[in-house]
Amino acid sequence: MAVVRRNIVTDTTARDDYVRGITLLKQEATTVTTGAFGIPGPSVAVHTYDLFVIWHHLAMTTPVPPGGDFMVRNSAHRGPVFLPWHRVMLGFLETNLQRVLARPGFGLPYWDWSADGSLSSPQSAPIWKPAWMGGQGKPVTDGPFAFRAGDPAGFRVRVETGPDLALRQVDRGLRREFARPPAGSATLPNGGDVTLAYDTRAPRADLATYDFDPWNGASKGFRNWLEGFRGTGLHNQVHRWIGGDMAPASSPNDPVFFLHHCNVDRLWEGWMRRHGRVYLPGAQAPAELLGHRIGDPIVSPLGAAATPGSVLDPAGLFSYDVLP
Repeated sequence: MAVVRRNIVTDTTARDDYVRGITLLKQEATTVTTGAFGIPGPSVAVHTYDLFVIWHHLAMTTPVPPGGDFMVRNSAHRGPVFLPWHRVMLGFLETNLQRVLARPGFGLPYWDWSADGSLSSPQSAPIWKPAWMGGQGKPVTDGPFAFRAGDPAGFRVRVETGPDLALRQVDRGLRREFARPPAGSATLPNGGDVTLAYDTRAPRADLATYDFDPWNGASKGFRNWLEGFRGTGLHNQVHRWIGGDMAPASSPNDPVFFLHHCNVDRLWEGWMRRHGRVYLPGAQAPAELLGHRIGDPIVSPLGAAATPGSVLDPAGLFSYDVLP
């Protein structure tokens, strides 16, 4: 059954379901242990939500090609698979939320950060109010994901990317640090920044093409513009502005991560409406791009593998209430 993904700020039912579902996945222990992932410390059960954190970290720190530099291209970022990979991740989260909520019609909501980027003070936007995601702090002290010391049922970060870029076990509250210098962005992308992503007039005619050689953060094309290594920042700028747990490879620790990436996926869907359901590179691209070619598997610890080509048309699974 195809579901509709809606704006979390304007649809309070989607908001409430999302918060309840995330809380349930955070409390649900799996049969997989931290030892299975080589995480130091006692081998304890990994909760369903934290599988997404581990998966993202491992993908982000796995270089493509093997032996290369993951800061040039990795299994989920800085290359063509960025958008399909995260679409697969969102799909697994949506399915698990439907399961724990017992609501097969639940659609993962998105956060349209471009609306907040147009505000004089983005930190005052509705998304950061206690009724939505709560605000900033080390730890966050308001909203549904506030840290409550001594409360085992409260939202807590259990695994994170350490200073040595390896996973480590922790037990703490969620962290956000809006626009913190020097790494933090001063503000969020705005509506004008999004409009530029669809402007294929000179000098941005390359935005009519999904991606280009050398298939990394230096590439022309729409993928790299949306990912944020070219142009105004977009996806990357949102991570930098929120800061805290949204900054490292373990960024799914913040539930806002999925709302952010659902909006990124919505922007990609808007591009495909204009330019077709196309993807590059093709299956015959060099083996050094294994994992980024149209038929290469996107492997997940949460379910069966997909490929970039298999997720280009989501019509049977979901749609968005509004496309840009």
